[in-house]
Amino acid sequence: MFDYKNKVVAITGASSGLGKQMAEGFAKCGANLVLLARRVERLEESAKEWEAKYGIKVLPVKCDVTSAESIQAAVAKVEEVFGHCEVIINDAGGEKGTGTPLLDYKKEDWDFTLNLDLTSVFAVTQAFCNLMKRSMAAGKQTYGRVINIASIYGIVGNTALPTIAYHTTKGAVVNFTRGAAAELATQGITVNAICPGYFYTELTTDTLNTEYFQNFANQSVPMKRYGKQGELNSAAIFLGAEESSYVTGQILAVDGGYTCV
Repeated sequence: MFDYKNKVVAITGASSGLGKQMAEGFAKCGANLVLLARRVERLEESAKEWEAKYGIKVLPVKCDVTSAESIQAAVAKVEEVFGHCEVIINDAGGEKGTGTPLLDYKKEDWDFTLNLDLTSVFAVTQAFCNLMKRSMAAGKQTYGRVINIASIYGIVGNTALPTIAYHTTKGAVVNFTRGAAAELATQGITVNAICPGYFYTELTTDTLNTEYFQNFANQSVPMKRYGKQGELNSAAIFLGAEESSYVTGQILAVDGGYTCV
């Protein structure tokens, strides 16, 4: 079970953070990878390392998920090199204006975040699912999986830091997942979402290690700690697997229990 040999897994936002961590998790399961991000030099470093370490094929592709042309070019490259793609993970995102209170939030920051965190999920999903349908029709693959990386902030609000546009987009990604799952349910493609809690990455470690956030974890996270590197990988591997064919439209929080209390 969970053997990804000869399967292709594409991941946006794969140059760092959770995207990079999940990519290596799939590499360990034998998957060939498509790494998508704007910082292609980082992707190329990972590709060289993982091809040598895991004996897989890794395709690094420069891709701006806010550009329809860039997305289409990336899909065309995947089709040219592999001819199929079983899994697409929508991980790219962020928020402009983090920490700005709702009443002071700028419209241009709102528009930027919605385009990056929500519209991109629609555009990437549409483009890759059309590739999946073509490949299934041609007999090059037998199933498709979409995994959207939302957030616990797409399920609940928070009192730690104002992130109104992020809350909005991630909540929309949660219900986009349900809507897309219902539409694609008879076409061999499942659509699910993961809602990570607070995780250590190169961008968050310094912040999460502050006294304020350590106290926040002790008070708010039942496990009294933040997520460690690799602890999101198993959820993605489960949802992307061929064996998970009856799981669709589901929202899985990986958060140390944050949203259960």
